[in-house]
Amino acid sequence: MLTEERHNLILKLLEKKGIAKISELMDITSTSESTIRRDLTFLESINVLKRIHGGATLPKRRFTEPSYNEKEDQNVEEKKAIAKFAAELIEEGDSIYLDGGTSTFEIIQYIKKQNIVVVTNGLKHINALMQQNINGYILGGKVKNSTKTVIGADALKSLQKFRFDKCFIGVNGVHMEFGFTTPDSEEAILKENAIKHSRQTYVLADESKFGEVSFVKIADLKEAVIITDSKIEDYEGYSKKTIVKVVTKE
Repeated sequence: MLTEERHNLILKLLEKKGIAKISELMDITSTSESTIRRDLTFLESINVLKRIHGGATLPKRRFTEPSYNEKEDQNVEEKKAIAKFAAELIEEGDSIYLDGGTSTFEIIQYIKKQNIVVVTNGLKHINALMQQNINGYILGGKVKNSTKTVIGADALKSLQKFRFDKCFIGVNGVHMEFGFTTPDSEEAILKENAIKHSRQTYVLADESKFGEVSFVKIADLKEAVIITDSKIEDYEGYSKKTIVKVVTKE
């Protein structure tokens, strides 16, 4: 069977089922596991599917994202493990940018240092920081209700006056070729500028974000250390692009 024929069969099955196991793809194409894995690697590289553990699925829509409330219930244990690891990177005297989002929000409960200052665009974040008696600033600007963040030109102007030792960023997509992405251009430009104004950047991304591409690029992979919850499908490939820290659930 020609390579193109295999690719068409794989995509047709995914369009029909949404998700497929490697064993199913081997059956419909009458090929070996190694051949299917090579096919999936190629098809993921052109962003027509996403590899997952034991198979593949179709990419998510690029233009939309779940609300903050919906995200709160997704991959909860993974987020906590990532957040705890991230919090341990904070040192006394650090100036921190904490991006709005559910993954970065989880960091706050694990922060042990007191002599720090945190700037955030997360509405829920600033209240949690106050409860922890952590010095905090919130950016001023337009409120985006669905993600409970402050965005827009005023927020960007506010952000640009700060300089950070470390920033912690949430993303919607982590892709070998297309880098870090998010659906919203106003959120993307804030994240991009926070990275530019930080000495060190950490991207918090559970396994579900890998291979995804959203509408707007934030930065190349080399611009940040990735903190993730489990060994991803192509750990070696991502590790050639940047540092990847893998943490385990407790």
